[in-house]
Amino acid sequence: MITLTGIILLLVSPAVGSFLGVLVDRLPRGQDVVRQPSACRGCGAKIPARDLVPLLSYFLLRGRARCCGAKIPARLPLLEAGAFLVALLMLLLAQSDLQLLLGALFLWLLLALGATDATVMRLPDPLTALLLATGLALAWEDPSRSLTAACLAALGAAAVFWGIRIAYFHLRGREGLGFGDVKLIGGIAAGLGAAQTPLAVLVAALLALGFAAAQALWRQSPLSATTPLPFGSFLCLGAALVWCISL
Repeated sequence: MITLTGIILLLVSPAVGSFLGVLVDRLPRGQDVVRQPSACRGCGAKIPARDLVPLLSYFLLRGRARCCGAKIPARLPLLEAGAFLVALLMLLLAQSDLQLLLGALFLWLLLALGATDATVMRLPDPLTALLLATGLALAWEDPSRSLTAACLAALGAAAVFWGIRIAYFHLRGREGLGFGDVKLIGGIAAGLGAAQTPLAVLVAALLALGFAAAQALWRQSPLSATTPLPFGSFLCLGAALVWCISL
């Protein structure tokens, strides 16, 4: 569905990806994401506007800060490119401008949450709360779904993950599923619905298992039950794949 709204969304998507990079970097630190100017993590110098052009600046600077030569995290251009790909995908899949905007926001939030969990093993509350609100808005927008059912799906999925979290702790004496994952699955269930959520969890589990096996093979060490994995990242990827396929 190529509309003016879709074209504008596509054009601004790299800047959205740049802002997602700010969220990934600052939310786990408890820092302001709006008023605080962009600064170099290496020396603290304020970053000029010419070095904040999405995608282009990273490649022109060859991944290094102009002020001190500190390495710019590779996740920043990846998030900018990922946000652009999300907008392009929604431009091809969406059936209305509202679905286009809500779907892009849903996938962008999954992208940010997945990147944050992969980076610092945390899922910030503001992002999971916004994901839940966006998931409910998607249910409201879809004539084949109801807002009540979406709320029940979110509560049910969160309750199941909470139960798994408690049971695992009692059985193994350590945390196997973070509270952030409990809140994350609520937002995912709101967006996908009760029927699609188990499939997303299955896909996430298979992806996580495959990643762990590949990591063990690469390091030439056996799989261990105590090896930490950012399961939230795999949940985000599984949810994004299932949601896009279901459109």
